[in-house]
Amino acid sequence: MEFGFTAADEAFRMEVRDFFQTQYPREVIDKINRGYSPSKEDYQHSERALAARGWLAVNWPREFGGTGWTANQKYIFDEELERAGALNVVPMGLLYVGPVIYTFGTDEQKKRWLPGILQSTVFWAQGYSEPGSGSDLASLQCAAVCDGDDYIVNGTKIWTSQAQHADWIFCLLRTDNAGRKQEGITFLCIDMTTPGVSVKPIVTIDGKHVLNSVEFADVRVPMANRIGEEGKGWDYANYLLGHERTSYAHVAGKRKLLREIREAASTTGDGSLAHEAAFLTRLAALEARLDALEITVLRTLASVSEGGSPGDESSILKVIATELAQDITELGAESFGYYGLISFPDSATPPWAGNTPVPAGAAPAVARYLGTRAQSIYGGSNEIQKNIIARRILKL
Repeated sequence: MEFGFTAADEAFRMEVRDFFQTQYPREVIDKINRGYSPSKEDYQHSERALAARGWLAVNWPREFGGTGWTANQKYIFDEELERAGALNVVPMGLLYVGPVIYTFGTDEQKKRWLPGILQSTVFWAQGYSEPGSGSDLASLQCAAVCDGDDYIVNGTKIWTSQAQHADWIFCLLRTDNAGRKQEGITFLCIDMTTPGVSVKPIVTIDGKHVLNSVEFADVRVPMANRIGEEGKGWDYANYLLGHERTSYAHVAGKRKLLREIREAASTTGDGSLAHEAAFLTRLAALEARLDALEITVLRTLASVSEGGSPGDESSILKVIATELAQDITELGAESFGYYGLISFPDSATPPWAGNTPVPAGAAPAVARYLGTRAQSIYGGSNEIQKNIIARRILKL
């Protein structure tokens, strides 16, 4: 295929770039550049600015309130968003459950849930992993038992991103233990204010509170909250996971990080790191790998029709994108040398730093390094993705 962009694409790029320069909330970009974690209000401020322009649901078909953009336009938009340093959208509603609802949900469910996602008034969380059932998602045991017109839900979900902000959570739940473990799983949406739902924070090694444990104790959920058929949740999950794994690429964001690494190496200390052969070799290798990732993303996007799912090939993107993110952020932390050792996440300088002035980029770089250690684990570990590639794509 031809990977170049047309004149119309480049005109669109200028339109998007102008939006982020003149209409997107500058205070959000400034906060992120200083290394602080975004709040729920920051995400809503960002997403409502995009929604006001009609650019929030980039991947949705027009009939459901999306942009209906071409693959090139979607790619350009993501590129310019990350180039500007703007916030990526919270994926749980817009990238994950939204497409499941408009593809498999009833008309009533679409009317009930899609507007809140499109207006950034309702936040969602994803209830998949469980203690003892991480990458082996099909082994989940959090149960939903029929009781009249309701399900009674008991069990625990873990590593639940943004659950502390969520109004709703979509869950894969065990409704039948007979047959293969992939069978008997149901896709259920649960109001987080329902009695019996509790959220416990998990603070990660980068000092941030993004993850949580969500417990369900005799939680009563109407059957009207079930997406599709009972026992077909595994099918809907596989559709969703295709969207999830393509969202890991963040090519423009990685290019921005590489530029920042070059700058840090030139300005930290005496700047000698920027001229060391070993450093330049590692940086060049990362740039080549990023070029390869970009071509893979473009090839995947070109093969996906509007509103479709990229399928098993998305596992390739998940593996190469997350491993590359880990290697880039490792070099990023190293580029600050000693200052990386005395930095702390969320721009707070720890007591042991004394009176030593820490470069502004050091704390964010260390936080990114620590945070990306988990990228090859969550969303289906890279080992699991390699099994999918071998079995479903290579037919081994």
